[in-house]
Amino acid sequence: MKPRTADKIATVLIVFFALLIVAILVGLLGYILIRGLNHISWDFLTSAPQKIRAGGGVGPQLFNSIYLLVLTLVITVPLGLGAGIFMAEYARPGKLTNFIRLIVEVLSSFPSIVVGLFGLLLIVNTFDLGFSLVSGALALTFFNLPLMVRITEQAFRTVPKQQKEAGFALGLSKWKIVTTVLFPVALPTIITGTILSAGRVFGEAAALMFTAGMSSPRLDFTNWNPSSPTSPLNPFRPAETLAVHIWKINSEGLAPDAVQIAAGASAVLVITVLIFNLAARYFGRVIYRKLTASKRMS
Repeated sequence: MKPRTADKIATVLIVFFALLIVAILVGLLGYILIRGLNHISWDFLTSAPQKIRAGGGVGPQLFNSIYLLVLTLVITVPLGLGAGIFMAEYARPGKLTNFIRLIVEVLSSFPSIVVGLFGLLLIVNTFDLGFSLVSGALALTFFNLPLMVRITEQAFRTVPKQQKEAGFALGLSKWKIVTTVLFPVALPTIITGTILSAGRVFGEAAALMFTAGMSSPRLDFTNWNPSSPTSPLNPFRPAETLAVHIWKINSEGLAPDAVQIAAGASAVLVITVLIFNLAARYFGRVIYRKLTASKRMS
């Protein structure tokens, strides 16, 4: 076979599979949105669910998902950044460093149900935190931390060595080079890792059933005292997320419009993830421009 012919065949195959993946993604998103958009309304987004009556909403579940995402990122991002920077810039090559990388890779391959059972035994029972948002956030930290560590490490390693050497030539300290030279360049990749972690938080159900719980108390959105059991800001209360609510409705829903509620909740979940991704990329570009005085973020 001639090289030119082989190149054309390879190009056609690559384009075909790329278009196939895009078509599957668009078809999946379109199916979910078409089924669910008709059931979304302001009342659906703000009202509480109903167990046996029709007309329930997903207000508490939507708030719980966003609040859990914030708590998880508050824990995961600093730990992931610190561990990734250490592995990329400070850890010396050797058996200990290789062992740490092995542990990180093993943790990243754990099934979510195993992480949930681990959280149930250690966080919920041993630490006596019960079914709560904090328990769910800590369990999801174990779930997402390996991803953040690996992405942060790879982001710092892809920065050209010439930039680091230029910082040393100017007499900058190692920490100053990390924060002012390497971090701005690695920021786009780190933002991508954060978005991937956030998507896993939004869509996770198995781990949260054993840590955050499958029910939510009646919330008073006029009570912003974090220590109150009815306050939505209380991190030590049980919290059913949107993904868990979808699973629960499909498996044991008794409401006559359970199918419609599940379809609407699925559409809300997809739209929420898309909005978060777009917002995160926008603010990432703004931060990148301020750190590098650049007009575009590659």
